[in-house]
Amino acid sequence: MIAFVRVAGVKPGKTGAALAFAKEMATYFKETQKRELEVLLPIGGAVQRVAWSARYNDLTELESVMNKLTSDPKYWELVNSASDNFIPGSFHDAIWKTV
Repeated sequence: MIAFVRVAGVKPGKTGAALAFAKEMATYFKETQKRELEVLLPIGGAVQRVAWSARYNDLTELESVMNKLTSDPKYWELVNSASDNFIPGSFHDAIWKTV
């Protein structure tokens, strides 16, 4: 099983808008990809962040979903509409293998 996690830094004063976008993206992901996308907030450390997490059977499945998303104009419309809520360059992706 593969766990994909994307973390983004939120601009000061934009937590509400960033969280609304994060939930909107999770809903869109479920509608289009037929899978859950968790929205996560830190409870310690640098709290001005939001994260998304999804699980895949293997890297091939992850790649297939990512290819579908990145070729979807509606996905990019959603991403671009929320760009003012996030710190440029703060997005970090991690791919984990469950054990």
